[in-house]
Amino acid sequence: MSVDIECVVIGAGVVGLAVARALALSGREVIVVEAGEGIGVGISSRNSEVIHAGIYYPSGSLKARLCVEGKQRLYAFCDERGVEYQRLGKLIVATDEDQRAALQRLMAQGLSNGVDDLQWLDAAEARALEPELSCVAALWSPSTGIVDSHGLMLALQGDAEAAGASVAFHTPLLAARCIEQGFELQMGGVQPMTLSCRELINSAGLSAPEVASRISGLPHQYVPEARLCKGSYFSFSGRAPFRHLVYPAPESAGLGVHMTLDLGGQARFGPDVEWVDHIDYRVDPRRADGFYQAIRRYWPGLPDDSLQPAYSGIRPKITGPTEPAADFIISGPTQHGAPGLVNLFGIESPGLTSCLALAERVLAEIR
Repeated sequence: MSVDIECVVIGAGVVGLAVARALALSGREVIVVEAGEGIGVGISSRNSEVIHAGIYYPSGSLKARLCVEGKQRLYAFCDERGVEYQRLGKLIVATDEDQRAALQRLMAQGLSNGVDDLQWLDAAEARALEPELSCVAALWSPSTGIVDSHGLMLALQGDAEAAGASVAFHTPLLAARCIEQGFELQMGGVQPMTLSCRELINSAGLSAPEVASRISGLPHQYVPEARLCKGSYFSFSGRAPFRHLVYPAPESAGLGVHMTLDLGGQARFGPDVEWVDHIDYRVDPRRADGFYQAIRRYWPGLPDDSLQPAYSGIRPKITGPTEPAADFIISGPTQHGAPGLVNLFGIESPGLTSCLALAERVLAEIR
């Protein structure tokens, strides 16, 4: 079977659905093709569901700009569509005097990025918000929150479909090639088909580099190597005595083992950092030993035997463990020269927060 359509989006995660929505609302004919069995079966369903404020990222980077912009867009969208969220606020804590300078640098970074509601708290002020915390100082980020990620994706899908888009599951891309008026795609699955389109958006998350490598005519230098960084999460048995999110001061390997809450108030801790060479979402219970040690730096009262494996996620890194963290890559025609093609690489955190802002950037690339 052969189908001709104006625009194809590869990947039905939160970013792919946001992109499909923006394209459909612009008047385009859109189909989203997804290799899995439903929306958000990869990265989008394996994260902490945090709406980030935009504090950590280098000033001027896409991550910084799109996170700050995306946060505002996301809260407004959730209000309009009735997507459940809570603006809980977050404490970033220095647990000893050696971390105070790092916290000060982080506050300066956040202010430089346009996060204008950050507050510096001394130890007593931090404990007034969370009495069981152990810290010497903290940053308070009142605009950090949590969101029902699946509810968000359903709302994005609903908007896209209401504007005429469609979604096809169990439909992996086998091969693609650039043709005179766009692209020809060979799709697998139960009903293999050939799709031709004028615009192609690769939002395949962990598989984005692999998908890009299957596009004949796209120069190889525009396809980064995929690096997989696994993080495991552990849940707390019972109800933790916290009302806000708690993050340690940043570490060289990442943001450290932090405490988030779900919309039901259940506490979970993670992620740790583990570089892997294949996708495996099993959580090793033995990793809990390191969690206890890390968490007790800011919550000394964490009871013994109170953590159990919850879930894991894998970030689509495009730089390795000894390299600086990469920015989002939105690789459009001005970079690679193929009209109508946009590849999204390295869309890790804060990708969920930035999804609506990322969609607008994609739209701008192909206008």
